[in-house]
Amino acid sequence: MELDAFPWGSRTLIVGILNVTPDSFTGDGVIDVASASAIAEQMVHDGADIIDVGGESTRPGFQTVSTETELERVVPVIERAVENLPDTPISVDTTKPAVALAAFDAGAVMLNDINGLQGDPALADVAAARDAWVIAMHNQRARKPASDPVVAVLDGFRESLAIASRHGVDHDRMILDPGFGFGWELSENAEILRRLSELRALRCPILVGMSRKRMTGEQFGWGVEQRLEGSAAVTALAVANGADLVRVHDVAEMTRVVRMADDIVRQ
Repeated sequence: MELDAFPWGSRTLIVGILNVTPDSFTGDGVIDVASASAIAEQMVHDGADIIDVGGESTRPGFQTVSTETELERVVPVIERAVENLPDTPISVDTTKPAVALAAFDAGAVMLNDINGLQGDPALADVAAARDAWVIAMHNQRARKPASDPVVAVLDGFRESLAIASRHGVDHDRMILDPGFGFGWELSENAEILRRLSELRALRCPILVGMSRKRMTGEQFGWGVEQRLEGSAAVTALAVANGADLVRVHDVAEMTRVVRMADDIVRQ
């Protein structure tokens, strides 16, 4: 699938999460290339449109890893995915310019940055130089409490888009992620989801990543391994409220959820 030609708004894209790290919050991380490759191929078979490869956990309280370690984890996996899945766009989930550059050299076409290009500005330079797609996430963790979470997300998005523009990243290659679970209370996550359509004002596709996160069941005492149905519920609501992409762990199940929701809301 070529993202450049994708008819945005016609259906919701599935982004499969491939954690190449031993400390993923869901416990689904793998560190060997063969296992990661098999998972990626299964995700595509199950309906994933994009595979997002990450080599550093971003769970609350996560420990950063060195550039060298992250490179060792993600580059071989991306190379194998590009070889075995030539029609599937590969994204790299990183905050490090050197990792992004190596990932693009290995065949990735998309950067997923949890800091929305507001961390290291060299990330924007690398993305622009490679004409890559960019998922810019709003990260509330390092910000002051917000009186209106949707306004705060929009303000953060505008900062990210301004940085992208200054560094030469095409607006048409920007995808925006409100950052569910990154510094928000459960009630704020719920409000952002209810008002998701307001985030479309900036004329960029919206990605929602809530798979197995706190808001998919912690309020009911459900552990991470018990959040499949909660993830399905918030995924369906995300589609109904205007998400263009959903980033998920359980690709087969969420593909069916998305197809059903799309069939209702996008006819």
